[in-house]
Amino acid sequence: MGKPDTQRLDREIQNNERKLEAVQNRELWPLNGRERRAVLGGVVSTARGMHRGTGTDRGDRRIDTAWQSAETRLIAEISALRVERQRVVTEAARAKAAKKSSGWW
Repeated sequence: MGKPDTQRLDREIQNNERKLEAVQNRELWPLNGRERRAVLGGVVSTARGMHRGTGTDRGDRRIDTAWQSAETRLIAEISALRVERQRVVTEAARAKAAKKSSGWW
């Protein structure tokens, strides 16, 4: 029995870490549709507040909340993938130990 196959999980973790870094740099490409709509809605709300002269607090809060929810989602996905990777590695080690212990003597 060789090494456990974690290549797919490692690639997913790496992709999600790239997405998290992009979200922290306020790039739109890693956002899902709901988050993208929330950010753009906050931008529209801020622009409307500036045009009317009523203030931009509500729009700014909406934008910040959308970015925070995107960060939280990506951090949770990365954590779940790391837990799954650890489970695969542990399972492979357990199987290898069981195979070694079931020798002929």
